[in-house]
Amino acid sequence: MSHILSTTWRRYRLLFVTFLVSTFVVVVVQTTLISRTQGLDELQHRSSADLNRYILSLQQKLDRYKDLPKLLSSHSTLTDALQWPDNLSTQRANIYLEQVNQSINAADVYLMNNLGLTIAASNWANERSFVGKNYAFRPYFKDAMEGKVGRYFALGSVSKKRGYYFSYPVYEHHQIVGVVVVKIDLNEIESDWTDPDLDILVTDEDGVIFISTQTDWKFRTLKPLSQQAVQRIAESLRYGDHQLTALDIIEKKEREEGGTLVTLVDGDRINNEALDGVQAKEFLLQSRDLEDSGLTVVVLASTKSVKVKMFYTALTIGFIFIALVLLIMVLLTRQRITRERARFKLLETKALEENETRVRAIIDNTQAGLITLDAQGRIESMNSMGEKLFGYDEVNVRSEYISKLLAQEDRAICWQHLTASDEDRQSELFTEARGLRKNGSVFPIELIIGHMDYGAIKRFIVTIHDITQRKQYEEELKHARELLEHRVEERTADLTDANRKLLEEVEKHQNTQDELIQTAKLAVLGQMSAGINHELNQPLTAIRTYADNAQAFLKLGRTDTAEKNLNEISKLTERMAKIIHPLKEFSRKTSGNAEPVCLKNVHDGAMSIMYGRLNKVKAQVNWPHDLDRSYVMGDTVRLEQVLVNLISNALQAMESEQAPVVDIELYNEPKWTVLLVRDHGLGVPEDDLNRVFEPFYTTKKAGQGLGLGLSISFRIIESMGGQLSVENHPQGGAVFKICLPIAQAPDNVIS
Repeated sequence: MSHILSTTWRRYRLLFVTFLVSTFVVVVVQTTLISRTQGLDELQHRSSADLNRYILSLQQKLDRYKDLPKLLSSHSTLTDALQWPDNLSTQRANIYLEQVNQSINAADVYLMNNLGLTIAASNWANERSFVGKNYAFRPYFKDAMEGKVGRYFALGSVSKKRGYYFSYPVYEHHQIVGVVVVKIDLNEIESDWTDPDLDILVTDEDGVIFISTQTDWKFRTLKPLSQQAVQRIAESLRYGDHQLTALDIIEKKEREEGGTLVTLVDGDRINNEALDGVQAKEFLLQSRDLEDSGLTVVVLASTKSVKVKMFYTALTIGFIFIALVLLIMVLLTRQRITRERARFKLLETKALEENETRVRAIIDNTQAGLITLDAQGRIESMNSMGEKLFGYDEVNVRSEYISKLLAQEDRAICWQHLTASDEDRQSELFTEARGLRKNGSVFPIELIIGHMDYGAIKRFIVTIHDITQRKQYEEELKHARELLEHRVEERTADLTDANRKLLEEVEKHQNTQDELIQTAKLAVLGQMSAGINHELNQPLTAIRTYADNAQAFLKLGRTDTAEKNLNEISKLTERMAKIIHPLKEFSRKTSGNAEPVCLKNVHDGAMSIMYGRLNKVKAQVNWPHDLDRSYVMGDTVRLEQVLVNLISNALQAMESEQAPVVDIELYNEPKWTVLLVRDHGLGVPEDDLNRVFEPFYTTKKAGQGLGLGLSISFRIIESMGGQLSVENHPQGGAVFKICLPIAQAPDNVIS
C-alpha cells in the first residue's frame, strides 16, 4: 500500500513538477514574448519621437534655404550677367553671390546659363572655383530648366564634399535663361545626431545612404540597386567613384505595430552560408519621408535593450519563489523606467524650448523684416528688424491692419492679395512698395506676402527688405551712365577735331620735309661749287689753246693738225658734260617711288659729285667690291644724297688730317643690305649719340652747316623703309650704319 502511495505520490510529484516546469516555461516564454513586445513598442515610441525630432531639425535646416534660389533668381545683377555676359556684369554677379553666401552661411551659391555653364559663383576667388564648370548633367539643373524647383543631394564634383542643392530657374521675358543654385552643408546636422542608442540615416530616393552616424554605412544602400539605377547615378556623378553596395541585411520582418525588425552584419561576410568572424545585430527600423525633398530619414534603434529587458524578465520569473527579491526588482525596474520617462520628457521639453528659442533668435536677427498676419490682415507679430524699419514696437501695432505700415497708394495691391479667394490668390505676392514709418516718412521697400496654413487656420507672413540703398545705387548708376555718355560725345568730338588738325600738320610737315631735302641738296651743291669750278677751268683753258692753234694751223694750210685739235676740243666738251650731268641729276627733285637700285650706280653718282672735293683734300674713299650685284629698294638720287652727306661729314670730321680715309663696308643680313660708312676722326661724344639725328644739332664750326643734313638723311632712309644709326668705332671714329631692304635685280639686267 505504501509502495502504491509512494508510487502515486511520485507520479503526482512528477506531474506537478512537470506542470510547474511547463507552467514556468509557458510563463517565462509568454512573459518574455510580452516583455519583448512591450520593449519593442517602447523602443518604437522612443525612436519615433526621436525620428520626429530629427526630421524637424532637418526640415528646419532645409526650409531656411529652400526659397533663397527663387528670391535670388529675380535679382537684376544675375539677370544682367546672363543677358550680357561681359567681364563687368559677371564680376558684379560674383561679388553679389559672395556677399549673399556670407550672409546666409551656405556652402556655395552659383549661377549657370541655360547650357549648364557656371558663369558666376560665391567661390569665384577660390582655387576650386565653380566658375567655368559645366553641371548640365546634374538633375537639379535639368529640373530647373523644365521650370521646376530643383532639389538634389550629391557629392560636389569639385569640392568632393556632400551637399544638398536647391535650384530655381531664372526667367527673362518668360524664357528660362539660367539657373540659380544654393548648396548647403549638412555635416553640422550629422554632428548633432549623437544619440548612442540610435543609428540615424538619411537616404535619397534610390535608398542610398549619404548621412549616417555610422561612418562605414555612408554611400551604401538599404537594398541592392538595379543596374539601371546604378548606371543613372554614375552618369550624374552624384556620388563620385563610391561603390554603392547594399548593407548586408540577412533578415527583415515587418511589425504589425509599425516599423521593421532587421538583422544586419556588422562587418564583411565570409560566405553566404556562415557568419564566422562577423557579428549580426538586430535593429528596429523606422523611416519617414521628408516632405518635398526626396529624402528619407531612417532610425535604427538597437534591440539590445529589449533583449536585456527580456533577460531580466526571464530571470525574474526564474526567481519567482524569491518574491521579495522579485518585487524589489520589479519596483526598482518600474521606478527606473518612470524616472527615465520623466527625464526623457524633461529633455524633450527642454529641446523643444531651445529649438523655439533658437528659431526666435534666427527670426529676430534676420536682415529682413518679418511680420505675421491673421486671415483678416491684422498684425500678430513683428521681429526686431521690422520694429527697426518702421519705428514701432510690436505691442503698439499688434492687431493693427498691415495697411498702417504702407503708403496710401500701395495699400490696394496688398489688400487685393489678402482678400482674394484661395483659387484666385497667387502663391505669394512679390512687389516693390513704399513703407510708412511711425514719424510719417516713407521709404522704398521690397514686399513679399506669402501664406502659411496651420490646419484650418490661415495665416500670412510678410517679408520686408529696405531697398533705399539699392534705389540710391540705381540713381547714381543712371546719373553716371548719362555723364559717361556725355563725356564720350565730347571726347569723340575733340578727337575728331584733333585728328583733322593732325592730318593737316602731317601734310604740311611732308611738304616742309621735301623742301628741306631739296634745300640740303642745293646746299651741298654750293659747297662743291669751288671744286666744280676748278674742274671746269682746266678743260676751258685747254679748249681755248686748241682753238687758237687750230686757227693758226688752218692759216698755214695744215688741215690735218687742225682737225686733231678740233677732235681734242670735242673730247674736252664731252668731259665737261660728264662733270655737269651728275650735278643736274643731283639737284632735281625725286619722284619718291621705291624701286630696285643698284649700289654701283649710287657709287658712280656720289663719286662723280665728290671727286673734285676729294682731289682737293687728297682724300681716299675705300668702296667694297661687287657693288654691281647688290640691289636695294629705294631711290637712286636720294640715296646718292645720303652718301654724299655722310662722306662730306666724314671729311669734315677729319679736316685736320693730311690724307683722310673714308672706309665703306657692305654685307647682307636675312632681310637687309647693310652699308657702313666709317671715318677716322674723333667720333661722336657719348652723351650726344642719341641727339645726332635731331634737326639743327651740329658739332661743325660756324658757317659749315645748319645741322639739318643728318636729320634729313635719317628721314630719307626711313621713308625708303630702312634704318640709319650711328655708333663709335672701338679703334676711333664714327660709324654710320645704313640698313635697306634687299631687292632683286630687274629682269632686264644681265648678271
